Amino acid sequence: MSGLRDILTSRIAQTGPMSIADYMTTCLMHPEHGYYSTRDPFGAQGDFITAPEISQMFGELLGLCLAQSWLDQGAPKPFTLAELGPGRGTLMADILRATARVPGFHDAARIHLVEASPTLRQMQAETLKGHAPEWHDTVTALPDAPLFLVANEFFDALPIRQFIRDGDGWAERVIGLADGELAFGRTDALPLSELDDRLEDTKDGDLVETCTPAQTIMAHIGAMIGAHGGAALIIDYGDWRSLGDTFQALQAQKKVSPLDNPGNADLTAHVDFEALARSCAPAVHSRLTPQGVFLERLGITPRAQALAAKLSGDALETHIAAHRRLTHPDEMGLLFKVIGITPDASTTPPGLEP
Repeated sequence: MSGLRDILTSRIAQTGPMSIADYMTTCLMHPEHGYYSTRDPFGAQGDFITAPEISQMFGELLGLCLAQSWLDQGAPKPFTLAELGPGRGTLMADILRATARVPGFHDAARIHLVEASPTLRQMQAETLKGHAPEWHDTVTALPDAPLFLVANEFFDALPIRQFIRDGDGWAERVIGLADGELAFGRTDALPLSELDDRLEDTKDGDLVETCTPAQTIMAHIGAMIGAHGGAALIIDYGDWRSLGDTFQALQAQKKVSPLDNPGNADLTAHVDFEALARSCAPAVHSRLTPQGVFLERLGITPRAQALAAKLSGDALETHIAAHRRLTHPDEMGLLFKVIGITPDASTTPPGLEP
């Protein structure tokens, strides 16, 4: 048994079943055994590959999108250029390279990274050497200033809870023990005011996921942008409204059971973009847009063609495959969605619709 499995089973034996949110938090962020606390999970040798690791085009286009929003709002200075969950720092590095020729952008930008993992902070420092980023454990520590922010595959890793419809009440899906092994179970059903609105579009047995931390973070981002100006780009897999079990684990780029190897697999769930959108007031949100559509509107195909002109052989084939993976509906193009957050009455970020 892994050290973390021992810790979890002992805790459950003593205090009873735990919520999926508690399980996710422990598995991902335990200081000694947590998934993000102890490793680099990204890239071809890791458990999953994110869009910035697939191609530089992704970060370049996001950077120019944010830069245009900055210009549309009068080029405020100084401003906070922030990323939530920056991974290895690849996305921010691509953003900074693409915006280097935007007059005044780098002089006004103050780079802030929200990252809890000491291991990943070290990698980000190396990748962004020379740009003097500042790190924070939480979004609430970001400075009071115009905020231009990107969060790519950040919200999917935040801890969720799952509730199963039972009459007019909801039973919570929890993790307990069966014959000494981790196993899913459920509580008795009770009314739940936060899911009253879901009684209209669900039936008995339907499962709904909630993520209070995501709504809290989005509320803070919306309040900062509403008060100081700025724009946020949220990119993740999910849909407008949660319905069904999307809790999953990835190890070596393959799906595994979330209970099989705690601390050694990435745990995620699909993002409920409706819940994020409802939380962003007084800022406003764009329409939810598929990633492929968003990138095409920003000009990824002409950019891909320009880069392809300098490539041949295996490098060209890899480049073509990267473009397809980012944009095609059968790859990331439809599964991943984008939503933009701006002050009320401001111009919507390029590639998105009001």
